[in-house]
Amino acid sequence: MAFSLVEGTFSALIFDCDGTLVDSAAAHLYSLQEALKPLGLTVTPEWYHTRHGLTDGAFIDEYEAEFKCPRIDRAALVDRCNAAYQSGIPLIEEITFVADVARAWYGKVPMSVASNGNRENVEATLISKKLRPLFDHIVTIEDVRHGKPAPDIYLEAARRMHVDPADCIVFEDFDAGLEAAHRAGMRGIDIRKEAAALVTSSAGIR
Repeated sequence: MAFSLVEGTFSALIFDCDGTLVDSAAAHLYSLQEALKPLGLTVTPEWYHTRHGLTDGAFIDEYEAEFKCPRIDRAALVDRCNAAYQSGIPLIEEITFVADVARAWYGKVPMSVASNGNRENVEATLISKKLRPLFDHIVTIEDVRHGKPAPDIYLEAARRMHVDPADCIVFEDFDAGLEAAHRAGMRGIDIRKEAAALVTSSAGIR
């Protein structure tokens, strides 16, 4: 297993979803492109991929500022994104070296998913990769006042698991998520570092 967790040094595990347990970027990009079509707008993969993890509102704010387009009806765009996302679910791939951590600790400690995403999409994503049964709770943006980098989502996950935030370990792939974990008083593990180490290891020393 990629991560070495010592039993007794933590009481619960919390996982981000998109970019951590699964690579859903292609599905989200597809849904956004489909949602923008009726407005005569689009987004490139390059622009989109540097903004993973933002809440819907923050993402649209940046889009409007960058492209100087008329104000976008946020609720309508999000509704179209969510509808299109269901068609993009086959594009999702499991990030196995992280998912394996959840499999290894299933039944040993409480585990939750905490995501800035929409509940329907997060649930559908986890179900599509057969990961949903591993988790006791799913906390999403609908459950809190403020998304990441605010600590609300992670604190709510700890509350539902009846665990002290200081005894939680968070797996994340995004700076805002790691900041949220830190602000919640939790230990955050940046899976990007482990992914880079795995690539280096598989490539060998040159």
